[in-house]
Amino acid sequence: MTTSSHIPPITEDDIAQFLTQTPGFFERHAEVLASVQISSPHGTRAVSLQERQAEMLREKIKGLEQRIMEMVRHGNENAAISAKVDHWTSALLQVRDPMDLPQAVVDGLRTLFDVPQAAVRVWGVAGPYIDADFTQGASEDAQAFASSLTMPFCGPNLGFEPAAWLASEAGEPPQSLALLPLREGAIDSATPAFGLLVLGSPDPQRFDATLGTEFLARMAELASAALMRLR
Repeated sequence: MTTSSHIPPITEDDIAQFLTQTPGFFERHAEVLASVQISSPHGTRAVSLQERQAEMLREKIKGLEQRIMEMVRHGNENAAISAKVDHWTSALLQVRDPMDLPQAVVDGLRTLFDVPQAAVRVWGVAGPYIDADFTQGASEDAQAFASSLTMPFCGPNLGFEPAAWLASEAGEPPQSLALLPLREGAIDSATPAFGLLVLGSPDPQRFDATLGTEFLARMAELASAALMRLR
């Protein structure tokens, strides 16, 4: 008595693997390729395999074009921001009296970067600047908080003390904040901060927590370099 061996049925994966490993199949059986009809994603009509492949290729090209346009847009935006940073830096370098530097920092941020609210506080300054307005109002807690920041903070206004430094013409408290520590050297170093730059907006999304901080970190380093003259 003999028993027949069980032959498993051919699956779609088997067919797909065969076609992938046998690229010349459709060349030898062109009539099969021409007779294949599949549903179009743009309607109920059936289309040939070649037409469906062409549609897929067009969709892929369209997706790539959109990605390229997005990259170009981001590149243009970054170039515009970089130009504004250079303009701001040039303006700070032209300030002769160190006493005028904090106001120049704030004014540049408001005008060049359309920041609705901005303020800066500096501590540990040299004798001639001890009683200046920009040295007032930063408690020990605020100073310690600034030193604890190793990168700019972006997010909602959670009642931070520095938010009270911001003046609003509309009298509205800021809904989102960017806090930039000022320190010697790199912003992410362990050196204690000697100041804090605060940016605010009534728009909750202006300084969203997901905002990239590369330019903000660069701005913090530039502001730190300028305000070092007060120490």
